[in-house]
Parts: sequence; structure tokens; C-alpha cells
Amino acid sequence: MSVRYSHPPEGDREGVYLRKHLGDVARRTREIVPNQVTTPEGESLQRVVETLAYVHDFGKATTFFQEYLRHNTEPEYKPCRYHAPIGSFAAYYALDAQGFESETCLAGFVAVAKHHGRLPDVTQYIYDRAYNSENSTAGAQTNAEQQQAAIAMQLNDIEKHVPELAADLFDDATDSSGSWDGFRQSYKELLDEIAAAVATESGTTINRESLSDSCYGLVLEMWGSLVLADKTSAASRSEDTASESAYEAVQPSLQVLDEYVADLEASAPADSDGSRTERLNHYRSRARSAVTENAKQLAEDGGGVATLTLPTGMGKTLSGLSAAQTVRDELGSERVVYALPFTSIIDQVVDEVKDIYETDTLGRLLTAHHHLSETKIVVEDDVDADKADKNDDVAGMLAESWRAGITVTTFVQLFESLAGPANKQSMKIPALRDSVVILDEPQSLPLDWWKVVPRLVAILTERYDATVIAMTATQPQLFDEATDRGEEVTELVDDPDVYFEATERVQYELDESTERYIETQEIPKSYADASAELLTAVDAGASTLAVCNTIDSARALFDELTDIQDSLLNVGDIYADELSKVETTVDIDPKTLATRITERSDQSILHLSTRLRPVDRLKLIETAKELTDAGHGLITVSTQLIEAGVDISFDRVYRDLAPIDSIVQAAGRCNRSFEREQGRVIVWWLDVPDEQQKTPAEAVYNRGATLLPVAAETLDTVREADESLSETAVARTAVTEYYKKLHTDKNVGKQEYAEYVDDARGDKLAELSLINQRNAVDIIICRTEVERRQVEQVREAWKRYEFDRVRRLMDELKQIRVSFPIYHGESDKKEKLGQLNPVHSDTDVLCLDVRKHGLSQYFDQNTGFVIPDSTAERRIL
Repeated sequence: MSVRYSHPPEGDREGVYLRKHLGDVARRTREIVPNQVTTPEGESLQRVVETLAYVHDFGKATTFFQEYLRHNTEPEYKPCRYHAPIGSFAAYYALDAQGFESETCLAGFVAVAKHHGRLPDVTQYIYDRAYNSENSTAGAQTNAEQQQAAIAMQLNDIEKHVPELAADLFDDATDSSGSWDGFRQSYKELLDEIAAAVATESGTTINRESLSDSCYGLVLEMWGSLVLADKTSAASRSEDTASESAYEAVQPSLQVLDEYVADLEASAPADSDGSRTERLNHYRSRARSAVTENAKQLAEDGGGVATLTLPTGMGKTLSGLSAAQTVRDELGSERVVYALPFTSIIDQVVDEVKDIYETDTLGRLLTAHHHLSETKIVVEDDVDADKADKNDDVAGMLAESWRAGITVTTFVQLFESLAGPANKQSMKIPALRDSVVILDEPQSLPLDWWKVVPRLVAILTERYDATVIAMTATQPQLFDEATDRGEEVTELVDDPDVYFEATERVQYELDESTERYIETQEIPKSYADASAELLTAVDAGASTLAVCNTIDSARALFDELTDIQDSLLNVGDIYADELSKVETTVDIDPKTLATRITERSDQSILHLSTRLRPVDRLKLIETAKELTDAGHGLITVSTQLIEAGVDISFDRVYRDLAPIDSIVQAAGRCNRSFEREQGRVIVWWLDVPDEQQKTPAEAVYNRGATLLPVAAETLDTVREADESLSETAVARTAVTEYYKKLHTDKNVGKQEYAEYVDDARGDKLAELSLINQRNAVDIIICRTEVERRQVEQVREAWKRYEFDRVRRLMDELKQIRVSFPIYHGESDKKEKLGQLNPVHSDTDVLCLDVRKHGLSQYFDQNTGFVIPDSTAERRIL
């Protein structure tokens, strides 16, 4: 059996020869890693990764692996089948033979060892895998010792059966600086050399100081590039059809964006005297012009980290895209990555980019990527790596690898792909090289991550030469130390205060309940009193928004309003009635829906939360916009989902007590387009909903760092006497003071997270998550016949083993899917969810058909998914 395959013949598909696959992966690494990129020591990173490519699957050359691959026959000594371990030692040898620095060789060792797995605790992993078994005490063999014994057997097997192939590979891998014989004969010496590189002087334990702070970023870069080259090669069966165009992006034109903005400004409707429209257009144009000029200077200075600080209504999205594309063009970059905090607002940004460039997300200009559209990946360990390699399904991976000109994604995808990514997540990392990364609303990042995110941004700027633009009205001062070169962070807006002062849309008021919180933290506002105030406001002709801190709080306020004022027309009821008459939600026109509502009543009420399906939320928000634009008396009760990126404007906004940035975000929904001289934002402190122990504000924001007292004290400090607060006083003065207190007094952020990066603790980083939904249950909710048929199509495709179609259909269903969290101690919720069936037999995603007998109790057409008669502890989603 002299023929060696990397991937076996399957059906009518020919097998891929091992030598061809390794050569193809090496060629692809030259396309993925630019030739000018270096390691921290100034070595050619392209040559390093090319070396890894030649040897990453070297262990497949054994008869042990070939028998397993072609006949599923396990060797008598099972560890002999695994191919990654011997490849990792070959990688170290091949790099060392070419004179690369020790840390570069060690990083390559880990990248190859884990090209089917996740990054480990790098230092510990290297030591454990290389510790020489001859130095151990008598007793049962450790896994590493078994592996070392297997490698010795594999070396002998390759020498016996395919020495010419091995010699040829090592000649290419080492650029003739080493040889197969050299590797085979020095293997045992390598064990001591590698282990000693990360050990203490005694050699009995690891020395974490042995690797530099830049090691994690280097391993990440090598590993991600190798995985992308390997998997895309496997996807094409190593055919000679791939070229650089497979990895290149189509770059959106800055000129097209400029023309779009010009058309937008020219077509803006004027108010009666034209003053507001002219003022807005003047300042928007001024801001965008300044941002573009400063972006050019940023590029001339070599890029780095910048901030873009503008108030709501000043066109941050378009200014940010202009800045990013300006830097891209000036630096000769290829890609823009636009990251947002929430999946709920991705579609809005994507739709705007689609409109600008008249494109879709199927080509190489634009990609939308977030966790709802990504197949969940089971982490492969060394034992199962070969099975994964044999059966890997990599369809659609180029889109998931962010190769498009613009990728719109979430903070989760971006930062979790830099901090302990899963194997397939690593494939997007090479696309970050020379990219421009926009962070929209970075203050939304969890406080625990505030020390590690600057480290990850430093990896982007230092290792990947990326430029990062943090864009918000409330800058959290996160990135002042995000570069190792010590440069100051550049503000792209010349003088943000000018825009805040010139475009003041609202005044802030502190309700008596907030005053009581400041003074005694006692007697919050009852839902009855809050409802009465909202009704008074809408009776006075003001469209009104109440933003609550939890779903339970929003439901309590909504229920109180509908109980005491039965004349309020429920928007959700009208929407449900309309939905029952059409084939799909696409057939519902928000304008028509709004007309039906205004014809029936002068006042209506709407509930919004993440318990509603995304497709329903979008239609309801569009309907609400039609109603508020028409001057209809609408009360909207919502959770925080409405605070970011939702283009809707109310006369008054009531916000439950929260951190100042959240209050400012809520204010962005008030007088958003300057419909009136000034809107009102009232901050109140809502009471405890039924069956809970704390007010929603305290339950959400006083865990860990107690944010509410800091926010309340800051608001009290910046106001004069009992006067209302100006927008500038809150959005600029209070925000700056608030973040200063968080950084200095509270020292927010977990230092150990940052140390995980410094210590290359891939294992610890993999445990971190930006969202606390690891115990969430996803539920597809069917409300129409078309949706029911779509679920049946998934089930039929699953029965026919059409897994690609299953994934595609499940992706299409994400707009009717909600996530429901199950927290510790909520076994009753798990039990009740057990009445819902999975969509198919191999998924955790459940299906709820609201028209089925006995299941309608799980869904309320106004408030969405609900666990019937649940009295368990409830939390924010």
C-alpha cells in the first residue's frame, strides 16, 4: 500500500493524495498570509505557516492511518492512528532547522497539534506533550507517554514503507535545511529541547515567564491561517481550481457611498421653515467631512486605534463607514469588519449597506455573520481529530471566514474569535489582517471584559496591522492603552462638544422616585403610578416610550396599563389578526397596519421584548414608526432592545434607572429627528415586579460592580439645584465623569481575563463568553402555514440525510426563533419546555406551533413566548 491519501475515495469522488493535499495547503497559505508579514522577531510569517502546511498532515503517511482512513480499521495500538501529534513535532523540527526563533517553533508546534481542535493552555500543553517518558517514574503510562511511544512506532512505519515521500516532504518543509533522516534520528532529543524551553530550572514544572506576552497572538495567527488553508483545500478536494480570487474581497466603493449620502441629504424632507433640516444637514455634513479628513491623517500615521464620538442623529453609521473606507483606501487594506453588540440590530445595518451598494449578502462584497446563523461546533480533542478530518463538512466556509469586502457581525463573533475560538471560528482570523474594524457602541461590552478587550484590540493593531474605530455617543474610555506603541487614541471628530451643543434634542428630568434613590434608596415608583403618568402623557398628545430593565418589569407595566385603561388598542392584537389572513409576515404592510389602528382608536399600546420573534419585532417597530410619524397616541413598553440602532422617535421617553450610557441610549429614541423643539426624557426608579426580591434596576446593575449608585451620584453632581439636565450635561459631562469613576474607583473589568491572554491560556479564554446564554433554549415559533411547512421541510431533509439543506433551512428560520434562558434552580421551566418537540432528532432547537391544541398557552400575541404559570425566579434576557 504505497499510495497515501489525505482524503479517501468516496462514492464517485476520487481520493486526494496526501502529497497533493499538503502542497495545495502550502500554496494556499501563501495566498492567505501576505509575504510582508512578520513574526514579533521579524521573521517571515508566510514561510512559517507554509512550513506548517507541509507537515500538518504528515502523520497520515503511516499504514496505521491509511488502514483507518480507507477501511475504518483501528491499529492494535490505537494512539498510532492519530496524525496531529507527530505533525506537531515535525513542525517544530522543520522550523528549528531553518533557524526560526524558539518561540516561533513552539507556536508552530501548538498550531499543528491543534489544527483540528481548540487552543490549549499553551505553556502547559507544550510541556506535557514533550516531557520525556524516559525521565518519568515507574507506573502507568501517561497520555503523553503513550503518544510518544506511538510516534516512535509511526516513525519506523514511515521509514519502512514510504521513506521517499517523507524525504520529499521534509526537503520542502525545511527548504533543504533539514531532512527526514535528521528529524527521525533527533526525535528523542527534541522532546528534551521542547520541554526545557517552557520548564523551570528543575525541569519538573512549567515556567509561565518562558513565553512572551505576544505568544498568544502569534499562535492564534499561525493556527487560524493553517486551519483556513487546510479546510478550504479539503472543501475543494485539493483541486487546482482555487486561486487568490477565492480569498480576495470585492471592495465597496467610497465614491458610491459619497453619492448615496449626497442623495440622502438632498431628499431630506424640510420642516415648515427649513431651519431644523438645514441645521441637521449642515452639522452632519460638517461632521462627516471632519471624520473623513481625520481618517486620512490616521492612515498617514499608520492606523491604530481611533474613536468617533457623535450624538444620536448625526449619522454615525455613515460617518463610520466613510472613515473605515477612507483608511482602507489610504492604507491599501482589503476588508472592513463592522461589529455591533446585538444581533437584533445587525439586519438594519446590513439593509442599509445593501441599499447603498445595491447588493446582497451572497457575494464577495457583503457578508452578515452572527451566532444565530452559525452551526454549533462540537470541540474536537486529539482522540477524535482524525474522525473529524475524515468527515469534515466545510460548505460555505468562505462566507464564515469573513472574506467579503464588508462583514457585519457581532462583538460575540469578533472578540470570542480572538479569545479562545472554536476551530472553525479561527478561520475568520486571517481576514482581520490589514482590516479596518468598526466597533459600534463599545460601551455595551460586558464590564467583566473591559480589561481583556484592550488586549484583544492590541492584538488586532499590533499583530494584524488592523485599524480599530470605536464609535458611539458615550465613549467608555476603553482603548487609551490599547496599543503597545504608546500612541494616543485619535478622535476623528474635531470637537464633539460642538455637535452635542448644537443639536440638543432633549432635556433630562429626574423623577421623584429617582430623587429618593439618590437620597435613601427607598420607595421606588409603583407600576400603578407609572401607568397613570404614561396615560396622562399620551392624553396630552405625546407619543410615549417606557424602557424597562427586565422582561418581567416590562410585562408588569404593560399589564397594569391594559388593566386600568381598556380603551387602549393593542397593536399586537391587530398584528395577530392581520397575520392570520396572510401567507407570510412579508405580506404585512406596516403602513396598512398603522392605518387600521388609527381608524379604530386614537390611542394604542405596544409591547416589545426579545420574547417576540425577530420578524414580528421588526414589523411592529416599523408599524410604531408609522404611528408616531402620524402623531398617533402610542404608548410603547419595551426592554432595552429598543435602545440601540432602532430608528424611531417619541415625544417622551421614560427610562428605568440604569447606567448613564443606557439612559443616553434610550434618549436617542426621543425627538430623534428634531420633530419638535425639545423632547423630554424622564428617569424613574420602578418597583419590584411580583415574586421578585429586588427592583429591576438593582437586580440587573448592582451585581458585581454596583453601577446604580455611581450613575445616580453622577447625575446628581452635574445638575444645578433641582433643575432639569441639558443633553450636553448628561451625554458629555456626566458620561465622562461616570466612566472615570468606573475606571478609577471601581476598577471594572477582570484582570485575570487579560492575564489569560498574556499567559497564552487558550483553555481559560475558551470558557469566557460575552453573553450569558449558555443555558438558553432556542425555540422556533410557527404562526403561519408557510412557517409550519418550512419546519416540515427541515424534518424531511433530515430524514433524507440532506444535512446541507437542513442547515440552510434552519438559517432561514432564524427570524422566527427566540432564545429562552434557563437559570440555576429553574427545573420547573425545563420540565414545561419538555412538552415541546425538537425540530429534528439531532438538535436542541425546539418547535412551538401556536395553533396546536395545548400549546397556545406558551405564546401571547402581545408579549411573545411565555412559560405558562411559571413562578420560578425570572431574569433579564
